[in-house]
Amino acid sequence: MVEETQTIDQLREKNRRFRNLEKKHHELEVSLHGLNRHKTLTAQEELQKKTYQKEKLAAKDTMTEMVRQYQATGTTDL
Repeated sequence: MVEETQTIDQLREKNRRFRNLEKKHHELEVSLHGLNRHKTLTAQEELQKKTYQKEKLAAKDTMTEMVRQYQATGTTDL
């Protein structure tokens, strides 16, 4: 766990794409939180929520793969 935290810190420092993915992931989390505060959602809001969830998961999956590759290769240029 400590090794993964160090890897994330290094990627955050050295890899712009990783930083952008983290930022996007956070922004999507904030947007989802806003939608989840509503008791009911319109059809459009429900569709937007699903889109946000998919984009957030894709960003997380990409960051996870970048961490895995960095740990395997030691390079931040992924």
